[in-house]
Amino acid sequence: MEQQHGQGQDAVNLPDSEINNVSPFAHLLDTDGIGYDTFIPGDDGLIHTHHTSEQYRGARAESTAERLTNSNEEESTAERPADHNAEESSSGQPAIDAQQPSATHLDSTDEANKPGDKYTADKTDTAESAENADSANIHLGAGHPSRKSRRRGAKMPHTAPEQPATTTAPAMGTVFKPDGSVDVTNASVHAQTSPNNAEPTDAQADAPQSGGNATDEVTESITAAASLDDSEHPAQQPWKGFAARLGTAWATFHDGVSTAWSAVASFFSTVFGAIARGWHAFASAIARGWHAFTSLKAVHAVISALKFFKSRIWDKRMRFSFAFYTIVFIVVTAASVLGLQWSVYSEPTYAKGQVVDDQTKALNSVAGQLTSFVSQIWLHHSYQAWLNFIVLGVLYLTFILVINRFWVATALFGTLMTVFAIANKIKVELRNEPIIPADLQFVTGGNGGSIMSFTTKKDMVLINSAVTGVIWLIVVCVVLQFLDRRRGLIPYTWKPSKFVSVKNITAMVCRWAAAVLSIVLCVSFTWGLSVTGSWAKNFATGLSDAPQLWSAMGDATANGPAMNFLRLAHVKIMDKPNGYSKEKMESLAKKYAGEAEAINQTRTANLTDNTVIMILSESFSDPTRVPGVSFTEDPMPQIRAIKSATTSGLMLSPGYGGGTANIEYQALTGLNMANYDSTLSIAYQQLVPKLKWTPTFNQIWNEANGKSSSIAFHAYYRTLYLRDSNYKKFGFSKFYAIDGKPVLNGLSHIDNNWAYYSDASFYTSTVNTLFDSSASSTNQFIQMVTMQNHLPYLDWYSDNPFKGNGGTSTNMTEDERTSIETYARGVNYTDQATVDFLNQLNQIDRPITVIFYGDHLPGIYSTASEDKANQIALHETDYFIWSNAASASATTKLDDSTSAYTSSNYFMAQAAEHLNAKVSPYLAFLTEMHAAIPAISVPASAGDSSQPVYLDAEGNRIRTKNLTADQKDLLHDYQLIQYDLTAGKQYLKNTDFMTVAQ
Repeated sequence: MEQQHGQGQDAVNLPDSEINNVSPFAHLLDTDGIGYDTFIPGDDGLIHTHHTSEQYRGARAESTAERLTNSNEEESTAERPADHNAEESSSGQPAIDAQQPSATHLDSTDEANKPGDKYTADKTDTAESAENADSANIHLGAGHPSRKSRRRGAKMPHTAPEQPATTTAPAMGTVFKPDGSVDVTNASVHAQTSPNNAEPTDAQADAPQSGGNATDEVTESITAAASLDDSEHPAQQPWKGFAARLGTAWATFHDGVSTAWSAVASFFSTVFGAIARGWHAFASAIARGWHAFTSLKAVHAVISALKFFKSRIWDKRMRFSFAFYTIVFIVVTAASVLGLQWSVYSEPTYAKGQVVDDQTKALNSVAGQLTSFVSQIWLHHSYQAWLNFIVLGVLYLTFILVINRFWVATALFGTLMTVFAIANKIKVELRNEPIIPADLQFVTGGNGGSIMSFTTKKDMVLINSAVTGVIWLIVVCVVLQFLDRRRGLIPYTWKPSKFVSVKNITAMVCRWAAAVLSIVLCVSFTWGLSVTGSWAKNFATGLSDAPQLWSAMGDATANGPAMNFLRLAHVKIMDKPNGYSKEKMESLAKKYAGEAEAINQTRTANLTDNTVIMILSESFSDPTRVPGVSFTEDPMPQIRAIKSATTSGLMLSPGYGGGTANIEYQALTGLNMANYDSTLSIAYQQLVPKLKWTPTFNQIWNEANGKSSSIAFHAYYRTLYLRDSNYKKFGFSKFYAIDGKPVLNGLSHIDNNWAYYSDASFYTSTVNTLFDSSASSTNQFIQMVTMQNHLPYLDWYSDNPFKGNGGTSTNMTEDERTSIETYARGVNYTDQATVDFLNQLNQIDRPITVIFYGDHLPGIYSTASEDKANQIALHETDYFIWSNAASASATTKLDDSTSAYTSSNYFMAQAAEHLNAKVSPYLAFLTEMHAAIPAISVPASAGDSSQPVYLDAEGNRIRTKNLTADQKDLLHDYQLIQYDLTAGKQYLKNTDFMTVAQ
């Protein structure tokens, strides 16, 4: 129906240029002479009529005249249902049911408008028929068109050409079939006047109804505005039709939104109404239940008791005095000191049959050791216990001032100390090592759930007891918090009525200032504890603090677990070098990859084609090089001969009398301690535990031959310098030591040197372990650390040719002389044991290369050390690189210009050169660095803390101001590499910088 209606509308709204093209068929059907000038075939195969504007105006004028003539007759017809509408039309009001034909009209036109009949105009019809037809034309749009007609753009001119009065034309929009008959089903609404059509016409639909809504009025206004200008040119009629359709669409949308909104509002009104009624019912039930509950006599009694408690007891609670707080503070702090110290002590064990008196047992027991730790304040003037009390007391006070609740802070601090002490006790029993800050990374790294797997049944008993104690502590503190009427240690209020008072503001300022200052004090002490010259360092030293950085366990036992923990909590690694960035590091990796490619063009072997054994000989050096020391017999003739036949020289050590782990760290990583900040004293203790990735040279063998290709041996306890955990991080699959598993077997002492095992037994045990197992079928990297020549030197050896007449040293005290003579005999034992070890390796039919070096000189040369000119000599030890008979490098000896002086960070680059082995970009850099600056050490090597020490190929010191541009560039590259690997973003990890070409 909409499509058919649209066809008729399109016919009406054609522009005048098309209307004026009068078709022949129009003249054929113009039987009344009204002037149908256009009959347009539609898409449906039918024909649609159209008038020109002038013709339509004439027809309208004629119909209006006839309507005025016959108006009285129409009003007298009782059966016509549109009389009232006609009256409204004549008075200028809209017609109601304008398309409903009157009874007379139905009689005269019903047959003519049936579908299938041909439309004809009979000029001999009666006047009544003509009047009815004219009336129908008026209702259909000739005199007072409906809104639908106005929306189609029909014009209402005031003048029209004269036409015969008796002429009756088909209505506007009449649709003809090709044979000339009227198509009722496809005719426009203006031609559908048959009462048999059940669908209401446009005029009926648009006529005002009683109870009409605002939408009809909006539509009426829009369509009325579209037809105000009757004189408008027909070309503008389509725009008015568009406006009318837009108005209709808006009205439809508006009605739809209004309907939807009404539905939603109605729904939620119902829902919220139900909720409100339900809540009201629930509240009423609760109120009735509460009323019934409070009406009980028992409840009245309880309420009365509570009121009595509040008024007579609660409101009259006493405020605990600060003296009482002080007593509790001292007791809790002292208990914390003793608890932490207890965690590092253990009951001694005695051999079966050993006779020990009761006094000795009492002193060596845990209680005896605790007593000694405290009593040494008065007996030996050692104030470590007092220092720990002050440190923990400041920490406790910080808790109190930050929380501002004494009992809550006490519960938290007591719980923390208990947990720390129990955890420390368990770790000491398991690994003979206290808790250090790096252990916190183990927990925060997602491994906290595996901690309990390390505990034993004995530990669980201890843990359960600690949990019970903590619960009781918390309960007591909670009770005291309620009994104490003091709301805060420094009370103040946020109430507006009291907030602006001077007293309240002063209290608030004091409270927050105290909290901030306490935090600053704790942080400042921790940050400065490892910095020489800082107030924290000086304060601790003044209270007998003597750091033992080589042993975390020894430091915790002697100075307290709290001091050991704080000492390792914060260490500055090194300053960020200029130009450090991802792009710069990638550029360096590319640069030294080119250097490695150039070096590898002349190299034919691989490092992993050999088993490399790196031996750190504890405190080994030639004592005769020390000024003022000489003997009638050479203490190390065998090693001196080996050095003359293979790659060898002197190593510049960063330590004197200690620092073993730093030299070992340099040898395994290629990094140099001189590049680090001076506050970083021991890399194994302060740096390595914090690193997630630490590339070491033994990993080259792991990548080539499997993870089991790295093995470590140490003739002492595995926890010294945290080697146990650090070796695992380095990638060593096994670590043999005198304690724990796997354990070294077959070790023995020399004479009265009961403190340390001999080098000879250590070498034998290592060889038996390595080459008597299935692991010997693959090449490996072996790390060995001896202990025979470690201090002290207490005249251990019964047969000492260097004692008495054998020593020609002068200007020494007797104690110094005894120590030097004992040490010289130990070097002599090492000399022979080392040669025997190399002879054993010569019997093995596989290539083996040994890197042997002494880590530092013993700190026994007090006379020589007084002269600053001897500082370099006191930091030079002996080293050599030797290959067995099965190796292609058995007789290799590098020129002294490249080997006479070195530092331990260059050992692996030198070994690659000795073996003619290919290198990685990193080893290529170290090779080039060693050629430019043969030896580098930390400032302590020359007794100067301001600048590093550099030596040339002849052992002469290179002053910083005399470095060449190339040397400075290489040193800067070294700093960039070391910073990236240890303190930076480790950009080199994602490159091939550490990869050795095969």
